Amino acid sequence: MRYQQLLNNIVQEVQQYKGLGKQADYIPELAKVDPDKFGISLNLLNGETYTYGDVEERFSIQSISKVFTTAAAFALRGNQLWKRVGVEPSGTPFNSLVQLEYENGIPRNPFLNPGAMVIADVLITELKDPYDEMLNFVRELSGVADITYNKAIAESEFNTGYKNGAMVYMLKSFGNMENEPLEVLKYYCYLCSIEMNCQELAQSFHLFARRNKLDCKIPDLTSSQLKRLNALMISCGFYDESGEFAFTVGLPGKSGVGGGIAAVYPDFYSVAVWSPRLNVKGNSILGMKSLELLTSLSGMSVF
Repeated sequence: MRYQQLLNNIVQEVQQYKGLGKQADYIPELAKVDPDKFGISLNLLNGETYTYGDVEERFSIQSISKVFTTAAAFALRGNQLWKRVGVEPSGTPFNSLVQLEYENGIPRNPFLNPGAMVIADVLITELKDPYDEMLNFVRELSGVADITYNKAIAESEFNTGYKNGAMVYMLKSFGNMENEPLEVLKYYCYLCSIEMNCQELAQSFHLFARRNKLDCKIPDLTSSQLKRLNALMISCGFYDESGEFAFTVGLPGKSGVGGGIAAVYPDFYSVAVWSPRLNVKGNSILGMKSLELLTSLSGMSVF
């Protein structure tokens, strides 16, 4: 298959959607990002890489980081982790207080904001230096040593995320928080602020495309655990648009309100797209359309 031509065709097809949506301006620092940036990186497991556009510019990966943190927490606590957070799609917004209260402080899945806060709480408990160790985990997966947090974005999110603050205190009220709420909230905001570019992000998702055991400083993830993480991505990875993504794209993946999407076709490739303009569900409009075309034109999806 001529993958570069495939990407070029995708880019031409998505031009009709340019200018739709807007960046996540409810986080002040993200409002400053050029909304018309666009990049895509297709990284085959055999080492071949095909790219288009702004693939070397780093952006805040936001909720895509929840895949890395959930992987680390799953490795550290095994199946005990699922006593504190579920594995079901939500069907409600990613920051719903109503659902969290209704379900007695047990978040539906680790990719919702309260679920990710429970995961952050686990990492603070388990890791000697949670900030450095998670950053090193991401660096190891990507093979890039200078990936770091964006302090301005983290602090912006921490200082204005009042609903996130309500959620972390609600988790504490239900006994599903081991550490101090504000400590967990700040750590969560820093994890969301990790900056990567499309090539680095696609490379880091090779772990989930290969689905084989990884030896690293975080305890080993088994192939069985990696398959379950893929299952979580395909059922819960796109907020309350996860069913739509599974239906139209058919790949395990995760989106973030920074405009990034990372996805995998198991045993063959990983792909990352970045376009900051979002739809009403919080997913990148060009990113969703690009990946829909990728699987439709190539015939490669898990279904």
